[in-house]
Order: sequence, then C-alpha cells, then structure tokens
Amino acid sequence: MSIIAQYGDIIVILACIFGFFMAWGVGANDVANAMGTSVGSKALTLKQAIMIAILFEFAGAYLAGGAVTSTIRKGIIDPGILSGNPELLVFGMMSALLAAGIWLLVATHFGWPVSTTHSIVGAIVGFAAVGISADAVNWGKVSKIVASWVVSPVTAGFIAFFLFRSVQRLILDTANPFENAKRYVPMYIFLVGFIVSMVTFTKGLKHIGLDLSWGMSALISVGVAALTMMLGIAMLKKVKADPEADKDYHFASVEKVFGVLMMFTACAMAFAHGSNDVANAVGPLAAIVGVVNSGGEVVQKSAMPAWILLLGGAGIVAGLVMYGHKVIATVGNNITELTPSRGFAATLAAATTVVVASGTGLPISTTHTLVGAVLGVGIARGLAALNLRVVGTIFASWIVTLPAGAILAIMFFFMFKGMFT
Repeated sequence: MSIIAQYGDIIVILACIFGFFMAWGVGANDVANAMGTSVGSKALTLKQAIMIAILFEFAGAYLAGGAVTSTIRKGIIDPGILSGNPELLVFGMMSALLAAGIWLLVATHFGWPVSTTHSIVGAIVGFAAVGISADAVNWGKVSKIVASWVVSPVTAGFIAFFLFRSVQRLILDTANPFENAKRYVPMYIFLVGFIVSMVTFTKGLKHIGLDLSWGMSALISVGVAALTMMLGIAMLKKVKADPEADKDYHFASVEKVFGVLMMFTACAMAFAHGSNDVANAVGPLAAIVGVVNSGGEVVQKSAMPAWILLLGGAGIVAGLVMYGHKVIATVGNNITELTPSRGFAATLAAATTVVVASGTGLPISTTHTLVGAVLGVGIARGLAALNLRVVGTIFASWIVTLPAGAILAIMFFFMFKGMFT
C-alpha cells in the first residue's frame, strides 16, 4: 500500500495547517506592502486600512489568484520526473510551506518587509534540487521568475517616478494647486479603476466561469473606471480648502484631495496583492491535494478547488489582523517621508506592475515592487529624501530570504521523508 493511500488524510490535514500558516505569514508580512503607504501617509488609519485589506485581499485572492497559482503549483518543478515517486512531491511541498511560513514569522517579528514569493520559490527550488535532483527543477522558469524580481521593482520605480512628476507638474508646482488637484485627481481615479478591472477581467475570472474577450474586457473596464471616477468626484466635493492649515504646510488642502485618491489606490493594491501572493500559500497546497485525490498520481492539469483559495484568503486576513502592524511601520514611515500625493504615486505604480504580472502568471515580489515604487518617489524628490540605512537593511533581508527558505525546506523535507517512510 502506497504512503499516500495509507496516510492521505493525515497528509491533507497537515498540508492545510501549513498552507494556512504560510498564508498567515503572507498576511502578517506582505499585506503591509499594500497598506503601508496609506497608513504612512496618514490617508487611512490602521483600522480603516485593515478593513479595506480584508475585503480586497480576499476578493483578489479568490477572483484573480488562479494564473500565478498554476506557476507555483506546477511551473517550478517538472512533474514528469516525479511520476514514479509522488510522495516526494508531497513531502517537498509540505516542507516548502512550513519553511516559508517560519521564515516569514521571523522576518515579521523584526519588521523586515521580505518577499513571500522569494521565500516559497527558494523553498521549492531547495528541496527539489537537493532532495530529488537538480534535473527536477525547471531552471528556465526559475530564471524567468528571478529576472522578474529585478525587473518588477525597477519598472514600479520608473512608473512611480513619472507619476509623481506628473503630479508635481499638473498640481503641486502650479499657481493654484488645490483647484488643479480637484480637476486632475478624478483622472487618476479613473486610471486606478481601469487598470485593476482590466487585469481582473482578462486573466482572473476563468475559474468562476467568466471568460471574456479582450475587447469586451476593455469595454467593461471603462465602465467600471467611469463609475469609480464618479464615486471619487462625489467624495471630492466634500473636501474644502483649509487656509489655516495651508499656512503651516502649503499643500495641506491639496493632500486632503489626495487622501481621497489614496483610498482607491489602497483598494487597488490590496486587490493586486491578493491576486499575486495568495499563490505562494495555496499553490503548494493545491499540488499536495491534487496528488492525494488522484491516489498518488502527479497530475499535470488539475482544477483549483475553490475551498483552497478561500483557505488562503482567510489565512492572509488572519495574519494581517494579528501581526501586520510591524511591517506597515517600516514601509509606511521609515524609507522616505510619505504624504498622500507621494503615497498615491508609489501605490498605483506598484499595483499596476503587480496586476500586470499576475495576468501573465509571473509570481513577482510585491514587496520588491512596492519598495521599488517608494524609492522611485523618493528619487523624484532627490536622494536626500531617502533613509538609506533602512533601505540597506531591507536589501540585506531580501538577499538572505532565498537561502533561508531553501535551507529550512531541505531540513523539513528529510524530516517528513523519515517520519512517513
């Protein structure tokens, strides 16, 4: 009797616990990326940020989490090599989840915004290369993922730089910044609505039975964006100039207008994060459940059960509520001083980069993307605006993440192998 037939139920229960723990780590460490800029720029309170995150992270995970999940689940390892030993894939994916979850817990404790994508990819590559064989790893796919870790922060930094420059030119450096803010901010809100809708419709909704053409998606996205913009305009009407506050800080009233915009970009970022990073927790879990359900076969194509996406979404929300405040402080306050106008440029740039990557199925690092975007805004204001010591610590924690995930996963892999065989 095979190990999987014998211990199938125990394996699935353990995998669900580890998957939830990993999703908890994603929520505690990574959701801060989505919310750090909003809280740091004082556009939202911590409580409001957590409420937005709960709703939109969950929606992103459930509605648009499918494409990246398939990459984590079956893109990194060649399932053909494992068809004779399916239990190796099961033990490996269990160790990857546990290893990445533990590393995220450590990083969150110290307030380091590390990459959950690095953690899980490092863990999977580690157990596969050492525990099975170097041939089991799809090195072509891995090199693509690694390249995206460099490309994504640079791309987000560029977009943030030019977005913030457009804000400076159209609004901040004009004779009447408050009037111009009210005139141009609805256009930025339209942009937020359009980008998030477009990627969701083109890539995300296949697993709930909605497969729209590109033209149809664009048409619906324009409609969604227009509705979002109208809601924004209604909210902006309530924002009045405050001459007293403007005496202390020239742009106080203008930043209030951007505060409204930040609510929309915070929703976009939370949605984008849920769609890309839920895969880090549920991809390995789906692979394990697929092998156990098929009686030990390593299936190339398996449907993503909805309950797994829901478990991932619930874990993310739990982690954010219980432990998310630590990393929020690092991203929101410590890299560069953020105001709503700067935070908006960083968040929208990061959200755009992440949702486009989610659409193509590339598991990029939301952390890198957002830190890249915040750096882009800092550079647009001049290098003196950056806290280079904090930036150095963040970069160091990124470098450590890959080997940390890999070493822990290799240890757990041999431990599970010993326990069950």
